[in-house]
Amino acid sequence: MVKLEENVSLKAYNTFGINAKAKYLCHVTTVDQLVDLLHSPIFKKERHYILGGGSNVLFTKDFDGLIIKDEIKGIETVSETDTHIVVRVSAGENWHQFVLHAVANDWGGIENLSLIPGTVGAAPMQNIGAYGVEIKNLIERVEAIELSTGRLKTFSNEECAFGYRESVFKRELAKKYFISSVTLRLSKKDHQFNTTYGALQETLKEMNVTHTTIQSISDAVIHIRKSKLPDPVVIGNAGSFFKNPTIDVKQFESLQNLHSTIPGYSIDNQNIKVPAGWLIEQCGWKGKRINNVGVHPQQALVLVNYGNGSGAEILNLSEKIQVSVMEEFQIKLTPEVNIL
Repeated sequence: MVKLEENVSLKAYNTFGINAKAKYLCHVTTVDQLVDLLHSPIFKKERHYILGGGSNVLFTKDFDGLIIKDEIKGIETVSETDTHIVVRVSAGENWHQFVLHAVANDWGGIENLSLIPGTVGAAPMQNIGAYGVEIKNLIERVEAIELSTGRLKTFSNEECAFGYRESVFKRELAKKYFISSVTLRLSKKDHQFNTTYGALQETLKEMNVTHTTIQSISDAVIHIRKSKLPDPVVIGNAGSFFKNPTIDVKQFESLQNLHSTIPGYSIDNQNIKVPAGWLIEQCGWKGKRINNVGVHPQQALVLVNYGNGSGAEILNLSEKIQVSVMEEFQIKLTPEVNIL
């Protein structure tokens, strides 16, 4: 029998540190517990939201329903050869701690994804990525529980339909499945390092790295992220608040005529990705504070809670930023954070 808590503060369960309350909260530590919960009257009656690390959610008000806190843990080897290992990781595992576990074992592939906040279960949902690596290229399959039936379904990589910071779990199957585990294929030798990003190359050079390893890349990424992004323990935030927008080449060329320094990264022959942080900074938002919330002084892509901010204040700030970027660049910014 699962235990339900009532009228619980969610401040400790979201990295923005928003003091919203949940009508009900349930900590789920096993798949069997989850299935029991799915068949319970409280689940059938109340609206619900699955919460992992709380690093990608903004509570704008109290949650009038059931918060399901994913705390299912476990890492197991599925198969292994001389060159690769396939590992199944439970969804409630902390993502960064798993990366450190892989690095310590010299398993290659996810070192560029060091220090990304959240749980393993959120990784495929968001198709997390950083410094030239996306998780979609390492996932073999995802196991998920259908919320309406309690049945387990295995999704192949192709069935996950990964896109930029999204997957089928954020689109067609949104709110229909509980991701219970992720299976990844990592290298054991002849690692394919990705150091194409300038900041990563520069940091490795500053660290006097002459022989690139999984450990050195992970260390460099951690250094970069710590220098750019505020620690949620110190100042409430959810990392990058907006996705980097994609525009077509024609629009990018038109913007270049007006803003000669606009950066862009080619995705294909028709589309260019523009850094959202640059757009926000050009509109004068970097370091700006409005009462209890603001835009981080070192990274314009990060919205912060200075201590007593509400989710509504963060949302209002984000909407003001969206309006100004649209007016200045005719580019629509889309939140990466889930807004409730």
